[in-house]
Amino acid sequence: MIEVKELTKSYGPTLAVNRVSFDANAGEVVGFIGPNGAGKTTTMRILTCYLTADSGSATVAGYDVLESAIDVRKNVGYLPESAPLYTDMGVVEYLKFMADVRDIPKSTRKDRLKTVVEICGLESVIQKDIGELSKGFRQRVGLAQSLIHDPPILILDEPTSGLDPSQTIEIRNLIKDIGREKLVLFSTHILPEVAATCDRILIISRGQLVANGTLDDLIGQVRSINRLYVAIRGTEETITPQMNQLEGITGFTHVGTNDGVVSYDITLEGDGDDVSELLFQAAVQNGWSLAELRQESIDLEDVFLHFTSGEQSTTTTSPQPSESSDTPVDQE
Repeated sequence: MIEVKELTKSYGPTLAVNRVSFDANAGEVVGFIGPNGAGKTTTMRILTCYLTADSGSATVAGYDVLESAIDVRKNVGYLPESAPLYTDMGVVEYLKFMADVRDIPKSTRKDRLKTVVEICGLESVIQKDIGELSKGFRQRVGLAQSLIHDPPILILDEPTSGLDPSQTIEIRNLIKDIGREKLVLFSTHILPEVAATCDRILIISRGQLVANGTLDDLIGQVRSINRLYVAIRGTEETITPQMNQLEGITGFTHVGTNDGVVSYDITLEGDGDDVSELLFQAAVQNGWSLAELRQESIDLEDVFLHFTSGEQSTTTTSPQPSESSDTPVDQE
């Protein structure tokens, strides 16, 4: 459904997308993730014919994005991060307008409007003006317009931006349902959302595609990452210097101190058995009490940091502010 080969795009001296290649098929939900300015939005804008590439090629639903832009747009539903809604229009008025733009036959228009209103949960605001809606409901209206013509491909840039947790779960489930029949390519900064939703993950960094595979595949590629969580009864001032002296530790983060117990996330070389023994020895020598010592599993955050910066995570993933798509330099 999507085939990208050696796609390249520059903004003046800035190389925003650098020879990116990948493909995606019907029935897939593909997560497209990367740091701010990595090239995600630029790539999506090229695939939806909002921008032209400097070189390389891309086909969407079998149509070349440069030579057959109208056919591409007929087969794609696109939700930008900041949905370009007309705030002075009512929700129904806007969706009818989009149905006209999409040239949906009058015989099926009413059914399509009803379907997207139900799918996107807009029943409670259907009589309101878009300007009266919260950001979350505006995002739902934007998603509804991307679905109005029942396209085989959905390209969504930060589709859950501004939604509360329950709305996020609803949209996530919707994306999974849609992905059973259509191709869904979406970007997000919320890594647990990607892990819970996607069949495959693309990671882009500094304009280059650095990883492509299922979560299990990517975890297998960075299996050398090893982490321990340790909680020691003592003081940070006495424990931290000892951590700096232990062999086999490549990095550690002070998680917190609670009731005299100091907690650390530790990144290791190798399997960590030697470090565990050294920690026990240090505890005995210093009169500490080990409250907890456990092996930490690899997650998508570790994978993400490994491929984008060569570092491993020692903190818990949390939603980050969404990237702006208005920056003229890299469109990210």
